[in-house]
Amino acid sequence: MKPPRIEAWPNGGKIAVIVTVMYETWPAGKSPPYSPMASPLRDGVVDLQGISWAEYGGETGVWRLAKVLADAGVKATFAVNAHAIERYPDSARALHAQGHEIAGHSYTQDQLVAYMPPDQERAMIDRCGEIIQGVTGARPLGWASPRMTPTPLTAEILAERGYTWHGDYNDTDLPYVVTTPKGDIVALMHSDFTDNRVLRGSPRDFLNVYCDTFDFLRTSGQAEIINLTLHTHFGGRPMMASMFAKILSYFQQPGDVWFARHDEMAEFVLGKAKG
Repeated sequence: MKPPRIEAWPNGGKIAVIVTVMYETWPAGKSPPYSPMASPLRDGVVDLQGISWAEYGGETGVWRLAKVLADAGVKATFAVNAHAIERYPDSARALHAQGHEIAGHSYTQDQLVAYMPPDQERAMIDRCGEIIQGVTGARPLGWASPRMTPTPLTAEILAERGYTWHGDYNDTDLPYVVTTPKGDIVALMHSDFTDNRVLRGSPRDFLNVYCDTFDFLRTSGQAEIINLTLHTHFGGRPMMASMFAKILSYFQQPGDVWFARHDEMAEFVLGKAKG
């Protein structure tokens, strides 16, 4: 379905900003396939530096980002690996209490649905939903796959289970409704420039990209959207969190921005599609 015609966002907003925070973890003994280190270790060697770097997200980064958001008065969507909140349940409960949305993002970051047969994918999505609801008391309404790579059945499985949005899309600037045999679900675009794009560069590039994009979109003459995306294990570090705080402040200056959680955006789009 084509994106619904949107003249303006709620409260007359010229730009909608959805903040996405990826809250990820890896299985015991495994580390992310990327890190600040320029050279990988030999195959078979446990990368303790990489593991420690990734664990920063749950130990420290998530709390710093929660404070930045609280200081700015902005509510975000945290896409969580369910195992992350099994390990750090206090953080998930705190985020929920602060009004942030908790969405599904597989069980661990290396469990890609693209490699799963349908029954395994359904079981994994159900498992993640049960864990999130068990920790926060609220069932998730949204899903973003690791690597933002779904299967042909992901949207249908999510719609069947009552999810309202699916964040694995890159084919349009504005959200739209996907009709599946099991119901409708809102397609939300992923960001083209997440924090790990400057992993070995300057954090100020992250600031410049988002501020320049914001300035450009405010002159387009139509409703626009920005998905501001970062990770707890990288974006939660002081060098990146400082840029995140500056971006939020810059976005807030004109006073015509609608900051929406993903579930709020999905509700708005579904309402527009129904007329």
